[in-house]
Amino acid sequence: MTDPIWLGAVPVDESRTRFTVWAPDRRSVVLALSGPDRQVALPDLGGGYHGAVVDGCAPGTRYQYLLDGEGPYADPASRSQPAGVHSPSEVIDPGAYHWGDAAHRPRPLSEHVISEVHVGTLTAEGTFDSAIAVLDDLVEVGVSAVELMPLAQFPGRRNWGYDGVFPFAVQNSYGGAAGLQRFVDACHQRGLDVILDVVYNHLGPEGNVFDAFGPYFTDRYRTPWGPAINFDGAHSNDVRAYFMQNARQWFSDYHIDGLRLDAVHEIIDRTARPFLAELAEAIGDLGDRLRRPGFLIAESADNNPAIVTPITSGGVGMDAQWNDDFHHALHAAITGERFGYYADFGPVDDIAKSMDEGFVYQGEYSRFRERNQGAPSFDIPPERFVVFAQNHDHIGNRPKGDRLVTLVSLPQAQLAAALVLLAPGIPLLFMGEEYGDPAPFPYFIDHGDPELVASVRAGRALEFAGSPSEGDVPDVADESTFRAAKLDRSLRHQGDHRFQWALHRALIGLRRSNPAWQRSTRSSTRASCSKGVITLVRSHLSEVVVALFNVSADAADGILPTMPIPPTEAAGACWSKLLDAGAPEFGGSGATLPDKGAPGDSASLGPWGFCVYHLPRAMADR
Repeated sequence: MTDPIWLGAVPVDESRTRFTVWAPDRRSVVLALSGPDRQVALPDLGGGYHGAVVDGCAPGTRYQYLLDGEGPYADPASRSQPAGVHSPSEVIDPGAYHWGDAAHRPRPLSEHVISEVHVGTLTAEGTFDSAIAVLDDLVEVGVSAVELMPLAQFPGRRNWGYDGVFPFAVQNSYGGAAGLQRFVDACHQRGLDVILDVVYNHLGPEGNVFDAFGPYFTDRYRTPWGPAINFDGAHSNDVRAYFMQNARQWFSDYHIDGLRLDAVHEIIDRTARPFLAELAEAIGDLGDRLRRPGFLIAESADNNPAIVTPITSGGVGMDAQWNDDFHHALHAAITGERFGYYADFGPVDDIAKSMDEGFVYQGEYSRFRERNQGAPSFDIPPERFVVFAQNHDHIGNRPKGDRLVTLVSLPQAQLAAALVLLAPGIPLLFMGEEYGDPAPFPYFIDHGDPELVASVRAGRALEFAGSPSEGDVPDVADESTFRAAKLDRSLRHQGDHRFQWALHRALIGLRRSNPAWQRSTRSSTRASCSKGVITLVRSHLSEVVVALFNVSADAADGILPTMPIPPTEAAGACWSKLLDAGAPEFGGSGATLPDKGAPGDSASLGPWGFCVYHLPRAMADR
């Protein structure tokens, strides 16, 4: 069954709603309406589906299901859980919202600078409506897309979002479906695309009703969160259809521009036509129908280039994927840390390799994994990789959830920003990174089950056993842990934070104004490393640009390249400086590098220093 009737509660008109639920092993499915206290037996539609159009059910109606007399249960495809995961579902009409974004068109991925945000901690109020006030700041600094961490209804009022148990329902404490629509509309009216993080590899434990309805899970595979979702066993067609409809919902009902798919390596699927490939084709077709192309970004720990290889070439067709290798290489080189997954990284050459080829590990032996990791990625275009110095995972994977800016000096943090924003690929910033917000982002929960809370606490303690901060892990269930993660955006004009803000604006400005910093190919990008200095050259038909990065606590010299200028024609050619980390507006003591430099000239870089020069292509090609 490739495209079953739309699941959940779908209003037909002002007083009637169509209810459809999949419960293949149940003989009797009864709709229990909370308001009028009615019960309606839903006819068997075939294929395990039960449903009917029911009169007297306007938006706002609360409902649950009785299965063979058991229950009541909330709807697995609920669009709204206004009182939380343990309460009845609610009929809503997403089509009632009047959009004001008709003129919006998503940008090509290659043009994006993304800000990943968590709605609950982005503002003091932690709602979609309060988050709208932040959007003008993001536009000012140059961000072009907002990536929302997961919004599926989770237990309680605070959670990272990865414990969601109703994938179709938007978290009630954030503002629910209508709040999300207002937020997306506000983004689009400012020219910002919206990306939503969705979790198709597991569902949270508390409030989970799926086992009562059907074989959504399989015990043939295990994931870090328990039994895997059933993407390739008996009845998997219908499970796949459930998640396919969920993905379509975000594009059609909420005007989301792209999805970030969490940990796709835990979507275990051995079919000849994987779910991810099926999803990529479906979203492509939907974009054609909506005349709004959507895109898919995957998170994968496998360093598998097939993830972003087109379906026609044997891949699964994702538009881009997060590049953890770039992050690990950058973090290890700048901080000197070597615990956990950083054990595989450290040399500055790793950063240059990731810039040049995508993955650092392309089949080499990983000491951390104790096996070979990855496959060659040089043929994958840079725009298929999302690069970052921080994200929710790599901050939250630290015992105290501390950010990079609290671990290193200002020059080191600024060097990290330059490496991300000038690297080939799609740069991603974690909320507040653009001004160096020091707020930690540890894992936090608000589960109502004491045994589950105790289990999560024990799991965190075990995870960090032997780490440098063992015994100093914030209590995941304490509200103060959550409140400590809230941003203070007033900092962006204070102290060193204003220098971070100015630098991010300048770096993103270079990406916008200089063609060579925008879309690039492997052949037009070259990165190399010598004595701790990375030389990154990117070329375009109109210009060549070079960035020199001193990834060292000691002063060092970089060399302005002679290539791609033939040495015999380099006389008179001159590199012009575009940016100097030592400039006072970035907190430096004063720019010391010359405004002009000939090919082959040295550039003296202070500790953790960097600079950017460019050369008009007409001069380079003389």
